[in-house]
Amino acid sequence: MSETRALPGDTATEARIARMIRVDHAGEYGAQQIYAGQLSVLGRGAKGDILRHMQAQEQVHFDTFTRLIGERRVRPTILLPLWRIAAYALGAITATMGERAAMACTVAVEEAIDEHYAEQSASLGDDEAELRDTIEVFRAEELEHRDIGLENEAELTPGYKVLAGVIKAGCKVAIAVSERI
Repeated sequence: MSETRALPGDTATEARIARMIRVDHAGEYGAQQIYAGQLSVLGRGAKGDILRHMQAQEQVHFDTFTRLIGERRVRPTILLPLWRIAAYALGAITATMGERAAMACTVAVEEAIDEHYAEQSASLGDDEAELRDTIEVFRAEELEHRDIGLENEAELTPGYKVLAGVIKAGCKVAIAVSERI
């Protein structure tokens, strides 16, 4: 792994870190909204407890990035209102399609986030060890969510590959846009 060391006043490094924090904040906000949408449909059954567990972990992630936004004076994305609507709708729609489809949504999102967090972690040097460690902890929890989805028969969703592919593509677009806007 190559180490990136920030020099004081290195605006390129500061901008890169700001993009990371901005997009991770937006992503964790989106995760909250996906689970809120899913819980609006599936909140009363056994899957509701599973969804609430994952949502609670995502809340910790969101709170952490909210704190980092303030501490590092990072401008959050102006697209949060759009992500709120889109993510809530994604959660509610997949939950309406059934419990397996809700779990398929979780698997697809978490696989996209795993890749995203892995790239971020690999790009951070020892000067950003705390941020790298935070991302790795959150990445492990996102993989736990993916595994929960798989254990709950996500892959048995009719049209799973298409659904997962569309959701992953949407996540990648949201990541690219939120880094900059």
